Amino acid sequence: MTPPGSPARPIVLALVACASAALLAAGQQRPRFSERVDVTRVLVDARVVDDRGAPIRGLKPEDFRVKIDGEPARVESAEWIEGGAVDREGAPLASTERTGVSQLAPPGRLIVFLFQKDFEPSRMVGLMRMLIEAREFLDTFTPADRVAVVSFDYHLKVWIDFTSDLDRVRRIFAHGILFERPGPVAESSGPSLVARLDPARAKKAYSMEQALLQIADVLEPLPGAKSLVLIGHGWGRWVGSNVFFDKEYGPAVEAFQAGRVTVFSLDTTDADQHTLEVSLESVAERTGGFFARTHLFSRRALTELAGALAGHYVLFVEKPVGRPGYHRIEVDLAGRKGTVMAKSGFVG
Repeated sequence: MTPPGSPARPIVLALVACASAALLAAGQQRPRFSERVDVTRVLVDARVVDDRGAPIRGLKPEDFRVKIDGEPARVESAEWIEGGAVDREGAPLASTERTGVSQLAPPGRLIVFLFQKDFEPSRMVGLMRMLIEAREFLDTFTPADRVAVVSFDYHLKVWIDFTSDLDRVRRIFAHGILFERPGPVAESSGPSLVARLDPARAKKAYSMEQALLQIADVLEPLPGAKSLVLIGHGWGRWVGSNVFFDKEYGPAVEAFQAGRVTVFSLDTTDADQHTLEVSLESVAERTGGFFARTHLFSRRALTELAGALAGHYVLFVEKPVGRPGYHRIEVDLAGRKGTVMAKSGFVG
């Protein structure tokens, strides 16, 4: 015990006073931590189809069930965007820093066709068939839609920037992909691939993973939802019972997810099953699209594609603030029949 006249007594009293002040300040500040949950909103594009592949319209927020990292998340709003309508984004995207805040997307759909070219007979026959079918598929498009065409064989090639001139696109499908080399491509006056795609870098895309990353980087900053129709045979290397992708694949998928790019994979391989199809399935599942074989029922695959492209729901989902990084997301219907296609994750 300190004697009353000891020099240490003022120090003790000062410490007690400081502790009391700290406790008082803590008591005054405590209410700002009580009964408060900070949330951010995640934007999710969801395509909902019935067992025939036709879009299901008229759904409300309560018709969707969403989980983030396995935990239920409230759907704040669900807006149906008809194919060709204006996509009104009302909040910042759960995206990378490159995308920034949301912008108003112009009318119509942005659709990129990516053809994976290979002269191996089991692949070439399917590619030729799909080039024919794709010309007829363009009849389902509207004047507001804009289409770009790229291909990959030993590097990435751009055939045409986003355009509504579908006759030019048909000519590329009919002759260009198989029999020609693309010349200089004029930059579109609206959303553009060419404006951001470095030709020198495109020539150095020696793998599909590198090509996908370049396409993802170009599409990510463009406003609104975008679709990539990937017509090809797949990629990757099998070692034992596992398939391995090049290091660019992961960043490409994350950029697709961040940029609201949905990949629809149409397999051109003339086989009921093959090893590289896992790559086509993976990129479609992770971005909210679907995988379909085309060697037997190519028309059916394109009918399903038309249904998926006919429109989508824009969901704003509440996400409690937590650890930054990659998060899993699951979207399905609550008490209704139908198939929901949505991305499987996001960075936020």
